[in-house]
Amino acid sequence: MTDPSKPLREQQTEAGERKRSTLTLRASAYRRIREFFAERDVLEVETPIFSAGANTEPNIESFSTRFSGPLPDGGSRERWMRTSPEFALKRLLAEGIGDCYELGRVFRDGEAGRHHNPEFTMLEWYRVGWSHRELAEEAAQLVRSLMADAGVALGIHRVDYRSLYRDAFGFDPFTARLETLREPLADLDIRADGLSRDDWLDLLMTHRLQARFPADRLTVVFDFPPGQCALARVVGEGGDALAERFELYLGERELANGYHELTDAAEQRARFESDNRRRRARGQRELPIDRQLLAALERGLPDCAGVALGVERLLMAMAGTDDIADVLAYAFDRA
Repeated sequence: MTDPSKPLREQQTEAGERKRSTLTLRASAYRRIREFFAERDVLEVETPIFSAGANTEPNIESFSTRFSGPLPDGGSRERWMRTSPEFALKRLLAEGIGDCYELGRVFRDGEAGRHHNPEFTMLEWYRVGWSHRELAEEAAQLVRSLMADAGVALGIHRVDYRSLYRDAFGFDPFTARLETLREPLADLDIRADGLSRDDWLDLLMTHRLQARFPADRLTVVFDFPPGQCALARVVGEGGDALAERFELYLGERELANGYHELTDAAEQRARFESDNRRRRARGQRELPIDRQLLAALERGLPDCAGVALGVERLLMAMAGTDDIADVLAYAFDRA
């Protein structure tokens, strides 16, 4: 918005200074991230943006494009823009590359606004031989270090998923009836059709729990219900089963999602197929499974833990803003 009381040249200068401050913050964060991993001998890699396989997760929508040239492998012309570098990084791990990370652009359809941009930067890294709890500590260390650079000291609170819900609502999220899960959300206008038990648990997290997390604290939540395993290992059986997963929050903002990674190819295929069944039930398009990832798992993925961190969300916290446009060169509406 222009200020009629100021000359145009002065307004342009101020806008340029703000933009430079935004870009300097990002460049500084990138430098510190790379230093962090170089000190720990974690290799930076770069993987493809386009893939023949897609992310089948029903709550994530992918962009696709078509290749017009000759196809030497006879594959599909439709290619999918990555929603994360996860599948390619795991293929590298299966080839023996060792600890690695990627800092790069990812793409998700249908997400644009004050807190989301269809293209954004993700930091994803993997540690061979680590558990999800060990990796959560490293992720917290990285975030606290970057926030300290911005002059913000953060406390940290670690809590398991079951205890978090028990303390807040008085029920066990692993065993409570669906009606019980819905009660704390009764005042909200939520269309219940097609929502699963895990969807209600997610709504409790986003609409009730996250707002309670203190702004000056990292909250690390461990060990999720098995239905929320995504790409994590599940350990135990029956009521004792746990997904070895963690989420990292800065205040009420989710920053990172990590797993003790699933290495079983048959189980991974079953989860992809389950995703597509859920897609069909919702009237969404079925998506092609990443067969190269499955082949890598069959060859053998080493025991490892991995985490993905949203860089813009971290930059927003560093800049003290609630608008993603403030940490981008140009947001989606100006791209």
